[in-house]
Amino acid sequence: MAWVTQTLSSSLGRKVIMSLTGLFLSTFLIVHMAGNLQLFKGDGGRAFNEYTYFMTHNPVIMTVSYLLYTSILVHALMAFVLTRHNQASRPVKYAYSKPEANSDWSSRNMGILGTILLLFIIIHMRTFWYEMHFGSVPMAEYDGKQYKNLYAVVQVAFGEWWYVLLYVVCMGALGYHLAHGFQSGFQSLGVRHKKYTPLIEALGKYFFAIIIPLAFAAMPIYVFLQVHHII
Repeated sequence: MAWVTQTLSSSLGRKVIMSLTGLFLSTFLIVHMAGNLQLFKGDGGRAFNEYTYFMTHNPVIMTVSYLLYTSILVHALMAFVLTRHNQASRPVKYAYSKPEANSDWSSRNMGILGTILLLFIIIHMRTFWYEMHFGSVPMAEYDGKQYKNLYAVVQVAFGEWWYVLLYVVCMGALGYHLAHGFQSGFQSLGVRHKKYTPLIEALGKYFFAIIIPLAFAAMPIYVFLQVHHII
């Protein structure tokens, strides 16, 4: 197990772990987005409830979910450790510097963005994951089969304007976080190639930083408008 200790004690090893967990979480976002798109079906929540049932009863998905929770914690921990290490190695700021000339805004504020997202994840899991597993969720019946009606929980949460606003703002933070984090993850793993790097950068800047956050942000807005009979 010496290699584990060496990996965790070196900056390079921590960056690799942070990159691997970050890219895994990016992959999860695609799956999570695809599943949550069931909210737009307009079938009273049936497709969404069937999707959540599958996600909480499939043994493979359930096993992967533990890897997901671990990745979130490890990613946040590595980010904190690396930030503290960087601060300790340069305790006195340069008298004159223009960081904006050498890096974009998202790369300079990854710590702030990451903290916002971690707090959002905690709130989000308390609202949905905790309620799903330990709360009093009403039941829905489709074709004689009982399902936990998580769609009703979604309607209650997204029926509150402040929660919708919080969700949308945090999706903006997610976009900025991914704009730098996705391509940075590949760079930390040593994946640099004149043929593939432009594709990776485009995926980070457009698909992960724009399309995915916009899709997630559209969900609470759509449900809010439905709950209040605006659409």
